[in-house]
Amino acid sequence: MKIVCDAERPFLSFLMKGVDMEDHQIIELYFQRSEQAVAETADKYGRYCHTIADHVLGNPEDAEECVNDTWFHTWNAIPPTRPNCLRAYLGKITRNLSINRFLSRSAAKRGGGETAAILDELSDCVAARETVESAIDERELGRAISGFLETLPEKKRVIFVRRYWYLCPVAEIAESLDEGESMVKMSLSRMRGKLRDYLEKEGIIL
Repeated sequence: MKIVCDAERPFLSFLMKGVDMEDHQIIELYFQRSEQAVAETADKYGRYCHTIADHVLGNPEDAEECVNDTWFHTWNAIPPTRPNCLRAYLGKITRNLSINRFLSRSAAKRGGGETAAILDELSDCVAARETVESAIDERELGRAISGFLETLPEKKRVIFVRRYWYLCPVAEIAESLDEGESMVKMSLSRMRGKLRDYLEKEGIIL
């Protein structure tokens, strides 16, 4: 399968100008094994996925490679997978690929950068940085964290997700919520403690 290159996107965008394809239509293109599916995905979610990758990697070229890998993984996974939410599905693939690339890139030299700091924070209540994505069964941990998030007020839930899912800097989160950085840091610290207690009550002890 040929991944759409940057030079081809303007032409494809011109052909589809004025057409806002729905997610279910894009997914159907994958099931039809139409390469237009990749072009539509890149056009609709390219910026979104690139933002996720760039937050993790802090390098535009590495981020672009991870986004292209996302399209490749998506093409290979659909079918048989039929995502309930295409945006979330793509975001998860991009995030996992980006974290794996970050860990691989920093294997020889640990520490440094926003991503390392965030993974260190999360290791306090989930796992060591090297195993944060695979310490226990992903579905079990995912269900537990989703349950924990439901216990939080909306603003705290937004802070948690933006920090630990999208790996946003504290300053960026604070600015978007019109709050001080110290408030965001304090909220994150308290939520990590609550998450640790919640996971222990759920029988997930790392």
